[in-house]
Amino acid sequence: MAELKHAVNATGLADILERVLDKGIVIAGDIKIQIADIDLLTIKIRLLIASVDKALEMGINWWQEDPYLSTKAKEQQILQDELQQRIEKLEAMTKIS
Repeated sequence: MAELKHAVNATGLADILERVLDKGIVIAGDIKIQIADIDLLTIKIRLLIASVDKALEMGINWWQEDPYLSTKAKEQQILQDELQQRIEKLEAMTKIS
């Protein structure tokens, strides 16, 4: 009987996870430290849990442009760095002349 109950719980958890990823869920909170009505520190926490497809649908795609997560973004970063170095060399050459 315990095995059947475990299977039902696992299915329920899988359904909940599927719904959360399909619809998305946002958890938001703020932490504020004050002394005598003076704000010393404010931390805003925003957590979004969603599937990749749902995130893209909402216009969230930061991982595609992060050089640590995307080879395409890393290649673009390398190209930008090389172009910046070439510009700096050209600027240095024009200053000498």
